[in-house]
Amino acid sequence: MHARLRPVVKAYDVRGRVPDQLDTTIARALGEAFADEVGIADGRGRAVVGRDMRASSPDVVRAVADGIRSRGADVVDIGLASTDMLYCASGVLDVPGIMVTASHNPAADNGLKLCRAGARPIGLSTGLAAMAEAAGPLLEREESAVPAPVGTVETLEFLTTYADTLLRLAPVEGRRLKVVVDAGNGMAGHTVPAVLGRLDLEVIGLYLELDGTFPNHEANPLDHTTLVDLQAAVREHGADLGLAFDGDADRCFVIDEHGDVVAPSAITALVASRHLLLEPGATILHNVICSRAVPEIVTERGGVPVRTPVGHSLIKAEMARTGAVFGGEHSGHFYFREFYLADSGMLAALHVLAALAETDSTVSALMAEYSRYSASGEINSRVDDADAVIERLVRSYADHEQDRLDGLTVIAADWWFNVRASNTEPLLRLNVEGADEATMGRVRDEVLAAIRS
Repeated sequence: MHARLRPVVKAYDVRGRVPDQLDTTIARALGEAFADEVGIADGRGRAVVGRDMRASSPDVVRAVADGIRSRGADVVDIGLASTDMLYCASGVLDVPGIMVTASHNPAADNGLKLCRAGARPIGLSTGLAAMAEAAGPLLEREESAVPAPVGTVETLEFLTTYADTLLRLAPVEGRRLKVVVDAGNGMAGHTVPAVLGRLDLEVIGLYLELDGTFPNHEANPLDHTTLVDLQAAVREHGADLGLAFDGDADRCFVIDEHGDVVAPSAITALVASRHLLLEPGATILHNVICSRAVPEIVTERGGVPVRTPVGHSLIKAEMARTGAVFGGEHSGHFYFREFYLADSGMLAALHVLAALAETDSTVSALMAEYSRYSASGEINSRVDDADAVIERLVRSYADHEQDRLDGLTVIAADWWFNVRASNTEPLLRLNVEGADEATMGRVRDEVLAAIRS
């Protein structure tokens, strides 16, 4: 792989600092390689592009579009968009797509999320590596050798179709709810008014203004320190719940009426249960970090749970293989068969709103049946040799059930833990779950000591 591409081409997308790592030359070259990879070059098709609110996004999306057009393909530009809105456009239009975003990364970063027609993901093993190889030589061209764009650009207002699609898939009916939404100055500030604004809700907005400098807090609800303002606002306003979205609004976290964070595993179990009412016996996906309550509840309600590795491209491929109706991850990603197998934080939020509006219950009471165990959350440890540490843990827990589906999972009757190496940093990520807080804490401390010794 070309030296300039190596730092920015990741397992599932392209991401790096602008312009010292990711610049418009790289974006254009990748646009050209994308047109060839998805088979739309030489007048054989078109692609849809969208962008987030970062200051660098207009230039990056323009370079990507120029690269696509220089290969003789046309471009449909939907402008400002959340990532799930781009996936929706790819599905509705049945064309490949590129979303310009760095999700929750710092303001100086940007990136590309890519998909084939129908929102089918492109990751390193499913086309991105080939794109990088094709783009490498293009970075060595003289400026005079760069082809001019010949394909057309069509601007398309897609926000209304996106909202129509989501509200059809998860209609919200029943009592009127009070909801606090923290967009983190990310793309939910664009999509929340268009979607939730059409419902009979009282919506209190935090940081809905689009601002790629993230002046209030990082747009990453997986880091619970970013939820403090939302938690306080839920309590202050006596709201029924709070919703927090990440920078490109494809992930959603839920806060209950007390201001406490609802585990994404509980959301997974809730949404899975709703799908199983409509499609008894359906397959539900959950990744290796999800609570064991998820497969238990899916089984109890007549569904078929399937455990998957972490990562959107792997989960979407497994959805296609199994015909699963829904899948959830511990990180707040939720995947829907009827949404082109793609993840949508907004669609998950609508399911939670719908489930709550149908009852006289509170979020905490509604979620109690889906929250059975105590979890540590993800704990990172910096290590010199992740593989060596994992092999040491394999030996230390040799008398317990183990699997290597994704990292190492060790399983006991009343606890389990998973440890996985980061794709991009010298880190090990540990997740522990126990039957109660004391059991979880004991195992967590024991494994951390082994990792850090």
